[in-house]
This record gives sequence, C-alpha cells and structure tokens, in this order.
Amino acid sequence: MRTFTGGANVLDGRIRLDLPPLVENGNAVGITVVAESPMTADDHVRRIAVFNEKNPEANVAVFHLGPRSGRAMVSTRIRLATSQVIVAVAEM
Repeated sequence: MRTFTGGANVLDGRIRLDLPPLVENGNAVGITVVAESPMTADDHVRRIAVFNEKNPEANVAVFHLGPRSGRAMVSTRIRLATSQVIVAVAEM
C-alpha cells in the first residue's frame, strides 16, 4: 500500500468497500468500491486500489479513472481463500 500512496498519509472517509461478510465459495467474491467525488476536471478520483493482507501479492487490483469516468465506482471479483481484511484506497 505504501508504494501506491507514495508515502502520503491515508485518510479515512470518502470511500466505501462493499463485499459480503460471509461467502460459501471464496473462488469468486464480488466486491464494489465507491469513492465520493464530483468527478470534475479539478476534483476526481485518479486511481482506486484494492489490497488483501493475506495475499502473497498484497496489491489485488488498481483501477485508473478520470473525469470522464462519470462515477468513481468499480466492481470486480476476487479470490479469497480464508477470512481476511480487504482494504480499498482512492487517489484523489
């Protein structure tokens, strides 16, 4: 996560990570990340990253956005072998 943030302080808020609290099969767990942003040329989300503490490669996904993205929302499916902490970070 430090590589993604470039050492900048990470602040809470303006981002929501939605995923089921419990799944029967961890092979394809749907997640959605939504960041609060007007998505204008002056104020928009540039990147959204998803990190997984127990994954050998902690960086699960990075999504690149721009003012023309319309809404700062991304959805994907990830594999989760066990219970673990998933973190989403947005670069504004």
